[in-house]
Amino acid sequence: MRFPPEFLDELRNRLPLSEVVGRRVTWDRRKSQFGKGDYWACCPFHEEKTPSFHVDDRKGFYHCFGCGASGDHVRFLTDAEGLSFPEAVERLAEQAGVSMPAADPQEARRAKVRASLADVMTLAARFFQERFASDAGRDARSYASRRGLDRETLATFEIGYAPGERTALKQYLAGHGVEETQMVDAGLVIRPDDGRASYDRFRNRLMIPIHDHRGRVVAFGGRALGADQEPKYLNSPETPLFNKSAVLFNLHRARAGAHKTGAAIVVEGYLDAIAVYKAGIPHVVASLGTAFTEDQIRAMWRLAQEPVICFDGDKAGVAAARRAVDRILPLLESGRSFNFCFLPDGQDPDDLIANGGRDGFLAEVASARPLVDVVWERELVAGRIDTPERKAALEARIEGLIEQIRDTRVRRRYHFDMRGRLSELFRGRPKGPAGAGAGAADPQVLAALTAAGSDLAELERIVLGVSVAFPRFVDSHWERIERVRFSFDPHERLKRAILSFAIDAGEMNAEALRASLSDDLKALLAEVYGDPSGSAARLAMRFPVLSAEPPDGFVERCLLHFLDRLDLKVLEADLEADIAQADETLTAEGEARILGLSRELVRRKQAFQDEDRDLADQAKEIRGAYVEAARGPTAPTPVA
Repeated sequence: MRFPPEFLDELRNRLPLSEVVGRRVTWDRRKSQFGKGDYWACCPFHEEKTPSFHVDDRKGFYHCFGCGASGDHVRFLTDAEGLSFPEAVERLAEQAGVSMPAADPQEARRAKVRASLADVMTLAARFFQERFASDAGRDARSYASRRGLDRETLATFEIGYAPGERTALKQYLAGHGVEETQMVDAGLVIRPDDGRASYDRFRNRLMIPIHDHRGRVVAFGGRALGADQEPKYLNSPETPLFNKSAVLFNLHRARAGAHKTGAAIVVEGYLDAIAVYKAGIPHVVASLGTAFTEDQIRAMWRLAQEPVICFDGDKAGVAAARRAVDRILPLLESGRSFNFCFLPDGQDPDDLIANGGRDGFLAEVASARPLVDVVWERELVAGRIDTPERKAALEARIEGLIEQIRDTRVRRRYHFDMRGRLSELFRGRPKGPAGAGAGAADPQVLAALTAAGSDLAELERIVLGVSVAFPRFVDSHWERIERVRFSFDPHERLKRAILSFAIDAGEMNAEALRASLSDDLKALLAEVYGDPSGSAARLAMRFPVLSAEPPDGFVERCLLHFLDRLDLKVLEADLEADIAQADETLTAEGEARILGLSRELVRRKQAFQDEDRDLADQAKEIRGAYVEAARGPTAPTPVA
């Protein structure tokens, strides 16, 4: 470990977090309590007008109650300024006046090797640039001209030419005192296993240096100039200097532009990135053609919270984007995601810029689609959904993807969004008896709901009321409540509003929930819960055992029991629908499904009835104990 924990602790203790953060925000003097180390400001990670970004100097921790961003000194510098972890630590050490820890001997040897190889790469870059400018580089200059690379761009990106001779670079480096082993270690020269003489890796190619985050040349990308030359693009191999899974082309140049604009664009290749940069869009990087890695994803997030991944719109580009989805999903965090821009089929960024200029390219980028849409469309086109089994397979695939998301809040948001999409795709919005599907929960609709299906409506209202009265159960059983299908549209809408509020607010109270609702749902909340200022009278009328102050564990069991009953209703409805369809055409597959549903319904009904009796007995005991306690101790009977 390069930085011992005690060294990082010393930095945090010596340097108040407010001093680090205060360079990028303006503290709200009305809300902050400076003497107590309590600071508030508008969040530097998202647009807002009311300060919700909190810094606690005593704990050395920041948190935004708006977007969820949080962390310590190091995390703030990596997120707000795009620094790597070592760079952030070095910055803090400089500000705190603390000396950096001495590297261990083994790390010191590795650092010396890397420094030596960096010098070799600098020599190689100079060689390629010299050959590009010479008579031998005529074809390379002609190709660069056709690609629209002007003198300034060639100089900025240090573009060069690798001549076609077998050992031109090798001889040049040897003439400058570089040993052959160093050339091999730098990935510039290949040494055959059969003992033949070594030779240059790059020949007859336009050479583009690849830099690390510090701006050092660590690798090269070579574009073939011969008509039949393969491969068309050739990158340096992995070396002590170059870890391709952690490097993004043009990162060191893109950083300043990205933090100025709050945006970042990711394209497929380095020549695409150069074309975009030349058009006056500096916040662009390229992925070097490799599949995204966790290091690259986090590096992109240090540039912007929602970078745009710009792929060709052909099959290969769409396939690459869909592969990227699988790498990104587990790493999603509150406020951090990706958008996807698919260019018109057959065009790359260079083509778009040539035809529509900078504004034409940016217009395409502005139409980028959010990650959630790409996930949805990918799974939707994976197969037909014309049978219950295929619909279930689609649900299972989506559920499996969402479960990979480690961030609880983001995972719940994806569950919430995808459940709505699936519901709309399969069934449309949930409907109940006549009048129950109305969008507005006015008094007439509420009365109609109760009259139309009292048992079911009352059960759904109890679940809603308990969710408001016992918010910790919503947190514990969020996915379970979210999955249940309410039969009455206003109930479903209130359920989704409660779950959405629980995700955003973190802590629920009825009054704050009411303030967040549309007018048509406020009346429904009062009906299912009671007075949002504190009284849960309406809920207690429907669920009388609450008046006996039952243990939380009992209430939780009841809630899960009620959800089981609602699931049974759905299972019964599915069975009825299959039987009705079977009256017209009964296939072997349909018959098997009906039999399976029937057996499952019988099994679950029996389990439900057993639990129902057990809960009823327990409720009776709870009410009895409550009544006894209310009476107080009974006076002893006098002895005659």
